[in-house]
Amino acid sequence: MLVALIANLIIALAKALGGLFAGSPALLSEAAHSVADSLNEVFLLAALRRSRRPADARHPFGYGKERFFWSLLAAVGIFVMGGCFSFFQGVEALRSGADEELSGYVAGLIVLGVSFVAEGVSLLRALHQVRRQGGGFGALRDPALRTVVAEDGTAVLGVTLAAIGMALHMVTGQVVWEASASLAIGALLVFVAYRLGREARDQLIGEAADPQTGARIRALLDAQPEIDSVEAIFTMKTGLDSVLVAARVDLMPGLDSERVEEIAVRIKRSIAGMVPEAKQIFLDVTDRHAGEAAESPAATGERGGA
Repeated sequence: MLVALIANLIIALAKALGGLFAGSPALLSEAAHSVADSLNEVFLLAALRRSRRPADARHPFGYGKERFFWSLLAAVGIFVMGGCFSFFQGVEALRSGADEELSGYVAGLIVLGVSFVAEGVSLLRALHQVRRQGGGFGALRDPALRTVVAEDGTAVLGVTLAAIGMALHMVTGQVVWEASASLAIGALLVFVAYRLGREARDQLIGEAADPQTGARIRALLDAQPEIDSVEAIFTMKTGLDSVLVAARVDLMPGLDSERVEEIAVRIKRSIAGMVPEAKQIFLDVTDRHAGEAAESPAATGERGGA
């Protein structure tokens, strides 16, 4: 990731110099995009380092959610530094126009061509990493990898839009094409920032484990002969590979305290064996009526709006 950071800084500098030399709003928008990507690389490096710290007295559930926090900051960086600046460049170009010389067009397109190759190679490396982790959405549960894939994908698309805008401006002499490219890049970055930010928000405020995990835990509890009913199951992601599990169950009557303790230990071990990411497991024995627990939002799995 350090290599990607250095590469992004070099690309950002080349785009900025090319944009200033060419007077190109689209190229300057792409420079802001690369600066945002560079800042995000710093955030992701911090996320990887800080999230690996072991649990302590102040954070008994560990620091796994650090990845989600820094991913949220990365989304804000994409929105502010990339999206908003691109919108500004597009509007300013429409308002005051852009004066480019032929040499500026050529230099700008060369910079974009080199950037396209570099960003494309980075995207292929990120997709290769996704395939190594199994592919699909499961591999993208890592917010750092998800952010890298989103950044590289939008970088390739953004460079393409900027090149098209510059080329059409050069052919037609109409700045509206390049301004439109800047606005399109801004809209793309804002959309990506919104999606990344929404996912990081869900994970930060206590997102539940996937429904399949909850269903497997419920099936295991229902299969225990000593459990009369499963009142509620609660799960929460506390990190990339860690989940907190809490269950409220009603045991059969007539069990003494030692027997209840043995049953609780056995059930916890069974859950840990079936769900390796369940690092914290809590079992609450209660006489609460099943109908009351089933009506609670936490037990039914209802979630707040986006």
